[in-house]
Amino acid sequence: MHFLKDFIRINHKGETPVYIQITNGFIHCIMSGHLRKGARLPGSRKIAGLVQVNRMTVVAAYDELQAQGWIEQIPRKGAFVKEELPVLSPEPLTGTNTGQESSIKKTHFSFDEERIFPVLTSGFPPEEMLVFNDGFPDPRLTPMEELTRSMRSLSRRKTQKKYMMYGGEQGTLLLRETMAENLSDTRGLPVTPENILITKGSQMGIYLTASILLRPGDEIIVGEPGYTGATFAFRQLGASVNYVPVNEGGIDVEAIEKLCREKSIRFIYVISHHHNPTTVTLIPERRIKLLELAAEYRFAIIEDDYDYDFHYTSTPMMPMASLDKQGSVIYIGTLTKTLAPSIRIGFMIAPQNFIRAAVYLRRSIDVQGDSLMENAIAELYKDGTITRHIKKSVKIYRERRDHLCALFREELGNRVSFAVPGGGMSVWAHFPGTDLAVLSSKAREKGLVIPDGREYDNAGRKFNTARLGFASLNPEEQQKAVAILKKLLQI
Repeated sequence: MHFLKDFIRINHKGETPVYIQITNGFIHCIMSGHLRKGARLPGSRKIAGLVQVNRMTVVAAYDELQAQGWIEQIPRKGAFVKEELPVLSPEPLTGTNTGQESSIKKTHFSFDEERIFPVLTSGFPPEEMLVFNDGFPDPRLTPMEELTRSMRSLSRRKTQKKYMMYGGEQGTLLLRETMAENLSDTRGLPVTPENILITKGSQMGIYLTASILLRPGDEIIVGEPGYTGATFAFRQLGASVNYVPVNEGGIDVEAIEKLCREKSIRFIYVISHHHNPTTVTLIPERRIKLLELAAEYRFAIIEDDYDYDFHYTSTPMMPMASLDKQGSVIYIGTLTKTLAPSIRIGFMIAPQNFIRAAVYLRRSIDVQGDSLMENAIAELYKDGTITRHIKKSVKIYRERRDHLCALFREELGNRVSFAVPGGGMSVWAHFPGTDLAVLSSKAREKGLVIPDGREYDNAGRKFNTARLGFASLNPEEQQKAVAILKKLLQI
């Protein structure tokens, strides 16, 4: 299989990890038909020699391929291309008699392929796997019966017919009115429906905001470690990204001030509650200082408050947006963490002129949201269903947080270090003396998906720390997951 060398081309100077480059090469071979279903793959040593990389890098690539559902690794037999692939294999064009599967590998026109940064996800893990995810809610708690009942009821109303047509790219008025009342009551945000844009999750809000603010080469600031989904979006749009540390008090505002004296900063991206990935909350003094700097240096603040409602030790602080008197803050939130990841409802709060621009841009890529779903959720706010769901979820997730942290202390001891998070749905866990990438690979073989933490690493630092979601695992599932870790750590 020396043809693999043509598909697996390694760029050691590129920003994409080498094991992901190898993963992409194999996926390309499978999708193009060069590697047929059921084909046995060469051993990791052979591939390592072929493309001149460390064998463990190939092992990591094979693990990634297995996690995504492209291959199956069978102990003592080897790795094989799966018979059922994540996507449909290409079929020959009608009328051709090549006897082989074929696909077009390259466009006949030119485009800057390198400009698009690759982002790989592992897709849906097998049902039987235990998963320490990034910190997602448990969909088993979602009030689906109430939601579907609300959608059925709305769909039968004569007045609902207009919502089945095009229109409402800003979001339905009913949901925006409902959100304005709720955000004013719970977060102190003095907003009207005209200050709100309903989005498909917070990621759309982040991308739209950055698209409006950025020109290629603009200087921005993000925390390190930080939410890689936002950083990918900013880099994709041509931003020059400046990283400042995140510690127990949140993003380092003194470091931000120093950068502002040296460069013209376009915006700062900050997660005010339960920072991703470290789970820390930005302290009040830093919030005030950040608003003062924004007023002085005239930069924008993108405040990502993705899971505001899930605080366990005290009442959450008011968002910076509630204190903003200058019009410096674009506030991003989501109901995805409240309900379920598949329910893509988020929101952007900003001055009206910015919302107008965001609505125009949103329409160019997505004509509108799901009007029926938006109104159904508004109804659940009005009848108290969502408020009751949040209270119930907070209680359950607090119990799950405490249970997992107790298991870590009792079962894993000094093999893991962490701080009990005050809110959110995950623990930022460090594994001293253990190679987390190796641990992650071995855990998959035992039926446990655990992040390898490498997405947060950079050239100067390897954190060897993972964001382990506790909310979507019940106590019994947590017990099984920690038992696997304990055995692998040989405690």
